[in-house]
Amino acid sequence: MIRVLLVDDQPLVREGLRALLERAEDITVVGEADDGRAGFDGAVRERPDVVLMDIRMPGGDGLEATSRIVADSRLRLVQVVVLTTFDTDENVLKAIRAGAAGFLLKDTGPDDLRAAVRIVAGGDALLSPAVTRRVMRAAAEGPAPGRAERLEVLTGREREVLAEVGAGLSNGEIAESLHMSPATARTHVSRLLTKLGARDRSQLVALAYETGLISPGNA
Repeated sequence: MIRVLLVDDQPLVREGLRALLERAEDITVVGEADDGRAGFDGAVRERPDVVLMDIRMPGGDGLEATSRIVADSRLRLVQVVVLTTFDTDENVLKAIRAGAAGFLLKDTGPDDLRAAVRIVAGGDALLSPAVTRRVMRAAAEGPAPGRAERLEVLTGREREVLAEVGAGLSNGEIAESLHMSPATARTHVSRLLTKLGARDRSQLVALAYETGLISPGNA
């Protein structure tokens, strides 16, 4: 059973999310919170598998709460999906930098919402190629100062793999594109996470753009 915590300042939104999620036999909502501070406390108390986190809430926003959850060693198995009506590049980049494992808009369909929870609970990042191209444009406008140097620790092959991750390819697709086995692709991605100090695949995507390794035109 996948355990979910809902964090949103609107009771009707939380009620709707609960109803949609609990239609699935493998998902249960274990708690609700109406702001970021209460969301963090709820995560500590309930230890959910997934937190669905709104961004803008009075009394503590979702980005700050996401950062606190990610930084807390007690919550290392908790995955945060940012759920919002605000789809600007800036907000998505902030969510990824804060450690969110995924990003969904509130108009996401019921089936996609439940699928997203399952994906993130399974340990994968929720960032489709289409979303990747749109939300990373702000980072791709110009490499952030000092970011490019982070790639100096990578081998040439690892840079190739990072570019494919940045383009939104799965491990299987990377293996096919770079003529390697899926197991080798998984190993390369794991090494990238370690070498670059990234929490998950979403942060690798952000780094690929921010360092100037790829841009929307070649993703």
